[in-house]
Amino acid sequence: MTAPAFATEQAARSALLETARALAPADLNAGRAGNLSVRWHRGGRDGLLLTPSATDYGAMSEDDIAWLPFAPDEPAADDDAPGCPAEWFGPRPPSSEWRIHHDLQRAQPGIGAVVHAHAPYASTLACLAQVQRDGVPAFHYMVAVAGGDSIPCAPYASFGSARLSALALEALRERRACLLANHGMVAVGASLAAAFELALEVEWLCRVYWQALQAGCPVLLDAGQIGEALARFALYRAGRH
Repeated sequence: MTAPAFATEQAARSALLETARALAPADLNAGRAGNLSVRWHRGGRDGLLLTPSATDYGAMSEDDIAWLPFAPDEPAADDDAPGCPAEWFGPRPPSSEWRIHHDLQRAQPGIGAVVHAHAPYASTLACLAQVQRDGVPAFHYMVAVAGGDSIPCAPYASFGSARLSALALEALRERRACLLANHGMVAVGASLAAAFELALEVEWLCRVYWQALQAGCPVLLDAGQIGEALARFALYRAGRH
């Protein structure tokens, strides 16, 4: 299980608020879109802290952030009704995308934080049939930061639905980031800082890929070249390169 990255819950809340307010200046979001979470255990129960629903980040306070315990049972895959989780704590309801945050962190103990954003270039590419089919391919070695030879795109499902969460979980089975068709992006990390940094890198990659598509047909790295990049990133993350 990922150890908490913060000494106190208040420190975790403060970091979530600071990062949420950094989304727009970093060109990762606009308005009240997007949401963030960090794994946080409370009173012996496993769960997460999550930004609230439909709340302006400038007006949001640390106390507005909700805490959700992990549900004991798997959610129904066909339960697409909007609404709050069965159990949550806070003055405001958690984000409508609580299922993605909850299901990802419950399913993958190595995930310590999740960033979901409507970043403009990621959202643009996520509207293209080619990208929905193949993802963002290995046009640049940095694609390896997402954990594979592409950045996959989860098929479309209604926002806030259990179906969308299930599709995101599948896209992130062997990746650390994915696009959501006709929607946006999700990036995960062992820490909030890592998830935010990955979101920035994915948006940069999406912008460069979009620019390359305007100029012509991008040359893709072959399996050996992207495999070497993946190996180098593994060493880099391990602190040996």
